[in-house]
Amino acid sequence: MTAKDAFVEETRIGNWFLNTHTWQEHVLRRALNDLQRMMPAVPRGGELLDVGCGFGHSFTELQQRFEPRRIVAVDADPDLEKRAGDRAAACVCDVGLYRANASRLPLADDRFDLVFCHQTFHHLVEQEAAMAEFFRVLKPGGVLLFAESTRRYIHSLPIRLFFRHPMEVQKTAPEYLAMIRNAGFELPDERVSLPYLWWSRPDMGMWEWLGFKVPHHREETLVNAVARKP
Repeated sequence: MTAKDAFVEETRIGNWFLNTHTWQEHVLRRALNDLQRMMPAVPRGGELLDVGCGFGHSFTELQQRFEPRRIVAVDADPDLEKRAGDRAAACVCDVGLYRANASRLPLADDRFDLVFCHQTFHHLVEQEAAMAEFFRVLKPGGVLLFAESTRRYIHSLPIRLFFRHPMEVQKTAPEYLAMIRNAGFELPDERVSLPYLWWSRPDMGMWEWLGFKVPHHREETLVNAVARKP
């Protein structure tokens, strides 16, 4: 299986959405705020791996928050340089772009201080292999920042209509957390968050806007986790 085969490419609507203010403010930044709130202290000046970097909107955010010496950005899209090259060049720290699939990273063992994986897993076919790769390339004591939409969201009608994903591999929040722990990561409950953001709900937050309470008993639509390699 090639890198292209092991990654389900986004639709035109999906690529448009990735460049909107809603994505950058309510998806990317809110996930980073939540992850940063839960994470332990991380040494500054190391190397950071951004998996599934897309159009590179994360580069400046990651540089400002974690001050890495270098960002290595990986994406399976064949137009990676065209999509993310300008944002890589504009980032304060050095950013290297690599076209590769997360399940077979062409990177050395024990190299990175941080791995950031945001809204990428629901595109991947070989999810367990990718998680094993994250564990492999992190240094001992390194941290995985993981933010993902769950099966409940990816299988919803609007997402089925307008976006493209490998439906047979989508996981619930508990299944994603189990996969992280089974890969060897330390992941205490206090470093797990299950936000129920308006854009991830079937009603797009309309019922809450009308004054109804957010349901306490629900199938979670998002999972954020800060895991550590022992």
